[in-house]
Amino acid sequence: MSGIRTDWLESGEEEALEPDLDIVDPHHHLWDYPESRYLAEDLAHDGRKLSLVSSVFVECGSKYRDSGPEALRPVGETEFVEAIARESEAAAAPTAVAAGIVGHADLLLGDAVDAVLEAHLAASPTRFRGIRHSAAWHPHPAIRESHSKPPPHMLTLEKFREGFRRLRHYDLSFDAWLFHSQLDELQDLARRNPETRIILNHVGGPLGIGPYTGKRDEVFDAWSGCIDRLARCENMVMKLGGLQMAISGFRWHHRAHPPTSAELAAAVAPYYQHCIEAFGPERCMFESNFPVDKVSCAYTVLWNAFATLSRSYSESERAALFAQTAIRVYRL
Repeated sequence: MSGIRTDWLESGEEEALEPDLDIVDPHHHLWDYPESRYLAEDLAHDGRKLSLVSSVFVECGSKYRDSGPEALRPVGETEFVEAIARESEAAAAPTAVAAGIVGHADLLLGDAVDAVLEAHLAASPTRFRGIRHSAAWHPHPAIRESHSKPPPHMLTLEKFREGFRRLRHYDLSFDAWLFHSQLDELQDLARRNPETRIILNHVGGPLGIGPYTGKRDEVFDAWSGCIDRLARCENMVMKLGGLQMAISGFRWHHRAHPPTSAELAAAVAPYYQHCIEAFGPERCMFESNFPVDKVSCAYTVLWNAFATLSRSYSESERAALFAQTAIRVYRL
């Protein structure tokens, strides 16, 4: 992946603080491009110091079919990941890679999205768990839209909501990726569809670039109010991670040396602890968002940060945050 400096990351590597703590990573990507690859062996290498039991793959636009109906082309990604998961299973690998799969479908198709959902389920009958149709969009030119090119205010559009309502029929969840400025649109969607489980990615995308540069306290106040309102929707679940992305504005990737786990924990704890307080540990799960977050830190350093900031919680609460919530939500 462009932007990842391997030597820089290795200079800040750490030993695992809790190597025997079982981890289910509920959010990572796999891809294979001519200029960049991140596959099962790369995840295994990153997680080699940890007790990484299993993982959930989340769509990233890789290995789409190059022919056939446009709407069905994302099924190629599910076929690609399903093959990796089967290979991992056959090899009895220590980590069950992609034990759950979240794919992409264009929910703006409305009811016609049924054919896409059925094709995903046919491609991965035992692992396919949900859909992510990213809504991340902002009018400011410094803030890049999601790779799926969503229209403005996509979550409010009736055609999108028509497609969204089809997820319930197939017992599929919805992974939501958007920015903090869009969270109230997500709350309206969740409130109107209480029967569909919605998993909020990356603590709801608090931004720290563009018009939000230097306004961390102001953003936190706006973001935290939205999080409190979202937590009232019992169908909402929270993923704790993603703050190592450049859009968060911490600028770790510009430093001469990578951050330590203690530094990461100190910086991100207010966000994660606010979410845990609002949602409860049973509706929260730590995530890596690798290799995207690898631009800022190594895998062990990230999970060490999670271990550090969660030490005040009980054993059962930590088990939920590191594994049990993910196992339940994604039916692993």
